Amino acid sequence: MNTQTILAEKTVSASDVRKHPCQYFEAEPVAVLSHNKTAGYMVGAELFEAMVRQLEACNPKVESLFRPTTARLKAISAEAEKLLAEAKKSDLDDFEE
Repeated sequence: MNTQTILAEKTVSASDVRKHPCQYFEAEPVAVLSHNKTAGYMVGAELFEAMVRQLEACNPKVESLFRPTTARLKAISAEAEKLLAEAKKSDLDDFEE
């Protein structure tokens, strides 16, 4: 019998996350399951930021990876603008803000 550790009190299927992703960003971790195995975890912004601060405080050599430069932010924005301009209506049907 295969067992696995799930480090969250709540779980959700990967297909449900695809349908309504923002619904699962919470103040506590939510385990995302794919084929009944933990594929990853989702956490809200406040919890993630607290985790990064704690990790950086415990180990000064650790630095969060996403600290983009102004040039990188402009490149990300330009790519997003291009993707939206080229998107078909069907690509955006499931979009929720």
